[in-house]
Amino acid sequence: MIKPFNRRQFLMLGASAAAAPLLAACGTAGTAQLRAASFREQARADLMRYAAIEDGEFTIPAIPGNRIDRQFWRQVVDDPFGELPGTLVVDTPNRFLYLTLQDKQALRVGIGVGKQGFTWSGRATIQMKRRWPTWTPPREMIERVPELEKWAKGQPPGLENPLGARALYIYQGGRDTLYRVHGSPEWWTIGTAASSGCIRLTNHDIVDLFERVPNGSPILVIPDNRFSLDTLA
Repeated sequence: MIKPFNRRQFLMLGASAAAAPLLAACGTAGTAQLRAASFREQARADLMRYAAIEDGEFTIPAIPGNRIDRQFWRQVVDDPFGELPGTLVVDTPNRFLYLTLQDKQALRVGIGVGKQGFTWSGRATIQMKRRWPTWTPPREMIERVPELEKWAKGQPPGLENPLGARALYIYQGGRDTLYRVHGSPEWWTIGTAASSGCIRLTNHDIVDLFERVPNGSPILVIPDNRFSLDTLA
């Protein structure tokens, strides 16, 4: 037998029903505020990722993050290759570089691939690292661009140096491959096939990577067979 509500129970039920939309509204507002705060924090982190950096005697200029495709931002992603932690993987066809982490994760950054970046692939080792390296153009480049003759003995370190703020030198079997992973002041070339250089990162990303990768680290370079050197001359 169902007992009828008494007056007190009826009033309490009505009050609860009336309050429900208000509580729901408060919950919705609270969720929206949390989302907005999270968005602001993420936006702040995005700005700081590519903010200006004081680096010794040089100041690396800020990069307008909204001018680089978000897929090429430095970020942790699922590891697509399964290499041992600490291994660098240069995914030349897709314009990414991965640093393999623990737990099937990887740190991914966008890259630009210069002409020399298409000339070599395989497994090797990072033999040397340099902060603010000197750049010496190859003789064949000087022959193509005679004004580079002034740097035949090396262009001093600096913001205009093509190797950027850092460089990783790749050796195979104890011999220099002439392949480099390096910074570049030309951040707008990330994600593209460029006419010169090897594997270029933004100066911000190479500074970050430099601290994570010790000498002796393994590197795997995946070739991009879609390009020939003639198309990049």
